[in-house]
Amino acid sequence: MTPAEPGGTAPGATEGAGTRWEPGRRFVLRAAGLPVESVHALRCPEAGRWSGTVLAEEERLAAAGAALSDRLHTLVKSTTAPDGGPDAAAARRALLALRRQVFNNRLPADPGAAAALVAGLDEEAGRHTARWLEDRARLERLRAEGAELLAGGLRRNRRALRELLADRRLRGGLLLASPALDARLDAYLRDTADRPGNRLRKIERSALAYVYRTACKTSPFSTFTGIGLGSFEGGPEDDGAALRIDGEWVSRVRLNVVALTRLTELITADPARRRDLPVVLSPGWVHDADRIRYVRHVTTAGDDTAAVTFDAVRDRLFFLRRSGTLDRLLEWLGGRDRGVRHGELVDWLASEHDAGREACERYASALLDLGMVQVPLLVTDVHSPDPLRGYQDALRSLSVPWAERLAALLEGPADCLARYPAAGVGERRALLSALREGLLGAQRELGAEKPALPQTLVYEDAAAGGELRCGPGVLGGEAGRSLRAVEGILPLFDLTLPQRITLLGFFLARYGPGGRCDDLLGLVHDFHEDFFDQYVSFTAKRAPFDGNGDYRPEENWLGQDEMRALDGARRHFHAGMRALWSADGAGTAEEIELPAPLLEATAGRLATLAGPFVPQCHHLQLSRPPGGPGRIVLNKSYGGLAFPFSRFTHLFDTAGAEAAAPDGADGPFSGALRAETAARQPDGAVFAEVTGGPVSSNLNLHGRLTDHRIVCPGETASGPEEARIHLDDLYVEHDPAAGRLVLRSRRLGREVVPVYLGYLVPIALPEIPRTLLLLSPSTMAPFDVWAGVPEGEPVGGVTRRPRVRHGDVVVSRRSWTAEAQSLPARRSDAREEEGYLAWRRWQRAHGLPDRCFATASPAGGGPAGAKPVYVDFDSPLSLTALDAQVERTPGTRVVFREMLPAEDGLHLVSRHGRHVAELAVETFTTRPLPPSPPEVAPSCPN
Repeated sequence: MTPAEPGGTAPGATEGAGTRWEPGRRFVLRAAGLPVESVHALRCPEAGRWSGTVLAEEERLAAAGAALSDRLHTLVKSTTAPDGGPDAAAARRALLALRRQVFNNRLPADPGAAAALVAGLDEEAGRHTARWLEDRARLERLRAEGAELLAGGLRRNRRALRELLADRRLRGGLLLASPALDARLDAYLRDTADRPGNRLRKIERSALAYVYRTACKTSPFSTFTGIGLGSFEGGPEDDGAALRIDGEWVSRVRLNVVALTRLTELITADPARRRDLPVVLSPGWVHDADRIRYVRHVTTAGDDTAAVTFDAVRDRLFFLRRSGTLDRLLEWLGGRDRGVRHGELVDWLASEHDAGREACERYASALLDLGMVQVPLLVTDVHSPDPLRGYQDALRSLSVPWAERLAALLEGPADCLARYPAAGVGERRALLSALREGLLGAQRELGAEKPALPQTLVYEDAAAGGELRCGPGVLGGEAGRSLRAVEGILPLFDLTLPQRITLLGFFLARYGPGGRCDDLLGLVHDFHEDFFDQYVSFTAKRAPFDGNGDYRPEENWLGQDEMRALDGARRHFHAGMRALWSADGAGTAEEIELPAPLLEATAGRLATLAGPFVPQCHHLQLSRPPGGPGRIVLNKSYGGLAFPFSRFTHLFDTAGAEAAAPDGADGPFSGALRAETAARQPDGAVFAEVTGGPVSSNLNLHGRLTDHRIVCPGETASGPEEARIHLDDLYVEHDPAAGRLVLRSRRLGREVVPVYLGYLVPIALPEIPRTLLLLSPSTMAPFDVWAGVPEGEPVGGVTRRPRVRHGDVVVSRRSWTAEAQSLPARRSDAREEEGYLAWRRWQRAHGLPDRCFATASPAGGGPAGAKPVYVDFDSPLSLTALDAQVERTPGTRVVFREMLPAEDGLHLVSRHGRHVAELAVETFTTRPLPPSPPEVAPSCPN
């Protein structure tokens, strides 16, 4: 049975009996908004041919000049003063000067006199010298042709760039990604000068980067990249990967939910409006001796000036000392399932204690600030299909004049969002302006003295294509074998695995093998307070490899065998990579292959750390060059369930909204996906979503994809009560046979597998959900096979790495790392063609392909998450932009990686041309649990 067949066991995988591996049936396509042919018009092929000829002639003349220099050196030593000629010393000086010029491939000031000088001393050497000088003069004339070639090419390139900048998909994405650039772009488009001024050239470089992003990359943002939904269908041997997207793209937009959070902050800060808000006790509070224990959420507002922002939320176990007032209040509020309004709470306090209203207001407000009471009505639920409309409905449910007015004021922004997808670029610009002004007006209505909103107000996704199908053989056969083998070593790179091991060790230290903890909240609190926070702070400073490239083991404070197994597997793989690199010798190989024994042995060392159910998400690209080998290029890998689909459910649910459930969260696609997910639940287990607490990011909005949801203390949740699993219903126990921690529900009597469906990195989540994810199959594994492997000796400041693959799966592209100071630098007085020729000379010297991506890393690391930029060595515009972007500061490094798949390997087409594409796919590995040891009956006394 091949891996493409449901329930198949991966061929060649080093797994125990009963292990099953299979790829998922669905995939998500990410399609570049512009066809790759778009950037062809930004190239200057005649300049490319010219530079190739010039550089080849330079190399030829340099070699010939070296040989001629040796001949001249012999002449210098034997020179005597000829009759009627200069004396010997003068001749030697002239010959020495000529020899240096020839050796350095330079033309002397008087080539004729130089040739005559040599011919007068040695006739044959004179003929060689005259020929070299003639060829060298021809090279100068050839170089001089470059100025006109480049000038004409750049005129055409700039006309093509202006035409591309009128494309609706590009401008639609640019309007949201960089409103400031969009506002300045018209000035560039109106300019018709052959060479724009300095200010316009800066605009040109920024606009060019977005053109390349839209045509050559697949980062899903607005209309830069379209999202398609596809499936693997057909016979198991069908490896057809050709896809076509010809339909119109359909956009869906949603308001940035941070804007709603800002409104809520203003409402709750106003005593008059706060009176009308329903309040409830913080869910999950309990009596703890003479204290009240509950979870307090502390929110830190994000930077509204950043392009992407979200509010960070921390949760901590908090205690309030019990008092008669607090006990009676808890009893009174607890008896009201639907909650009471804040004003009623103040009234009750005033009547109960015969106290002044001001003091009662302060007491009630303090409870709100401390999180003991909450206002759940105005919190956006992760499953909300339309957060703004939901917010309006919540306001209207209050049935008070100020809330009605505010809901009415939000009709304008809601109308802007409704009209936005079908609008042209000009109208979109006006709608964004009206949206911003409408929301600022709502803040002013609420009394804001300095209203402020996040820079990005609208999140847009675009659905591309109709029914997309690939053959199952794309991830089957040899490709499936290779991918499965690579998956076996992914735990090496999982950033969360040491933390999972640490949690296991902490639990065993507290409760012992086979132990059980019924107070999950207390466990989380103690874990962070007593151990984990210090552990994370300490390990954040750890460098995985020392200066010699030797592996440094993980901090193993609890002396765990599991951590030693992880260290051993890493050392083994690292030693294997160093051996492969050493075997390359001169480092000239274009690619090296990871041998199966190395992968199998490494995976075997990790076997004790593998869970029984491992869902994986891979972001990959398919390379299908004509006549060449088909390859899978692995970009990123994550562990988790439904990760390829969750952020985009609103695209495919909306198309069938008439079939949605009444609460709008159960669209047709989400429902189908939830059913498929439920079918994959391990025996005796249920999947339950962990949402990450109060939502302040659109990245965490998605359809309902699991039948259950874990409700942490301090959280509220929509959906039926039977679907909710409260944290106090859960307990953790150690399974000695499997060597793992198991989360179980008392009410359901089943294991609970936490599932995180958001796109915020788990480290940004509050402590409780982040800890729960250490009991889930969620992983983060940035794949870096070269980590710790010493680089070769630099050549001209550049080191290189070959491509690395296993079978049909490429895990690392070819790369070249350069010190920024070794890159060609344009002089202020240099001509255009000289700068272009310098870059082409550098490319030729180090063997870089014509198309690649460059990532600059400033000295000291700089800001994280530097984005790769597309580089086209056939485009003077592209090289000019790269030249301006890279700072030539000491310590700055630039990594160039090959474009793979190359243009001839693209498998996605539309009526406009070929498109760069990425597939997000799932695979599932299921391992049987070891049987629990039989209970031993007590022995009978004699």
